[in-house]
Amino acid sequence: MNPAHPAAPSLPVPDPADVAQSLAAVVALRRLADDLESRCVVEALRQDWSWAQIAEALGVSKQAAHRRLSHLKPD
Repeated sequence: MNPAHPAAPSLPVPDPADVAQSLAAVVALRRLADDLESRCVVEALRQDWSWAQIAEALGVSKQAAHRRLSHLKPD
């Protein structure tokens, strides 16, 4: 566990002075977050969640969630 964030696992954090490595880490985290969000939204839709429920869980408006994620469909 990370002592600064007890719920977070311990992961190596790049030194911000190493700009290239730090920015690459930011890109990797964004891709990971986007993938997790997509998989969770698909599962929420499978479980018959409304767009309002999904939006609330993501902390965005229903319109924003639908506009950004409506291309996702449960299998």
